[in-house]
Amino acid sequence: MKDKKLYIPGPTEVRKDVIEEMNQCLFGHRSDTMTDLYTTIVEDTKKFLETDNNVIVLSASGTAFMESSILNLVDNKVLSATCGSFSERHANIAERLGKNVDRLEYEWGKAVKPEDVRKALEKDDYDAITCVMNETSTGIRNPLEEIGEVMEDFPDTMFIVDAISALGGDYIDIEGSNIDVIFTSVQKAFAMPPGLAVCVVSGDAYDKEVNSDSSSWYGGFQRSIDYYNRKGQTHSTPAISLMLAYRKQMKYMLEEGYENIDKRHKEMAEFTREWAYEHFDMFPEEGYMSQTVSTIKNTRGINIAELREKVDEKYNMAFANGYGSKLKEKTFRIGHMGIHDVDSIKELTDAIEDVAGL
Repeated sequence: MKDKKLYIPGPTEVRKDVIEEMNQCLFGHRSDTMTDLYTTIVEDTKKFLETDNNVIVLSASGTAFMESSILNLVDNKVLSATCGSFSERHANIAERLGKNVDRLEYEWGKAVKPEDVRKALEKDDYDAITCVMNETSTGIRNPLEEIGEVMEDFPDTMFIVDAISALGGDYIDIEGSNIDVIFTSVQKAFAMPPGLAVCVVSGDAYDKEVNSDSSSWYGGFQRSIDYYNRKGQTHSTPAISLMLAYRKQMKYMLEEGYENIDKRHKEMAEFTREWAYEHFDMFPEEGYMSQTVSTIKNTRGINIAELREKVDEKYNMAFANGYGSKLKEKTFRIGHMGIHDVDSIKELTDAIEDVAGL
């Protein structure tokens, strides 16, 4: 099968030599070789993200940390800022876990506003607030830095951030934004095959879990961090092959540097928006648009499913329809993240123009 170039919001393109790293012979997950591998990827991740906080690399989807962040940090009540499908998922998970959930709810396409967060936190006491950095369904990038300034006045409320489709492609000062827990999946801006989740945990979040009545077993912060500090390994059998690939990819990311990666993603986002405004329109609120996923309004009434199929057939490229029943066919999405650059994004937009006759 011919390689298809991926412009969906994950999985995204992966370097061939990164994939080839997974072909190495396996070894025991309690061996010195594993200790060397895991400590390398954890410390390289800290270095790349410019954080002194604890880092966990778990064999799981990022959704696992959606769940464990609630189990670990919410005893009773959580405020969930929702502005699309994935932020709503975090709230739904909290409800399924029996927590009291108050929603700070926004129309899809609108961003979470710091002043609304402040008002909500002043009205009631919450164990935590959940917020998505980058709402993959709508292409919204929430102002985490400004929300983080608000959180400084509420030190007893944990700030939990889902950065699954942004971290690694959109710079965030984790400690400077008062974020207690932030997590991602590596198949997005980290340009890796799916299967690993990365979580950064503050000392305050660690301490709160230690003192909580219940927490996640598999995704427990204390369990993962303590095991790493004692043995430099994961508490349960890891996806060794994926971690070998992760070590290789992280070397590329460190070599390019977060600042340059952020700049490249910004350039891709700006190019895509300019193209969208020329031929269609953007769906997200002005001033709050994602740096990694553009959700484009289908102002021409084009059959998006048919367009995607024809672009695939002629150019072997994949982009995404709108997410879910609310946005399918009304929008389409271009993922500009990972190892893509402006030139490769232009290949897709040229293909769409050709097939759609724009």
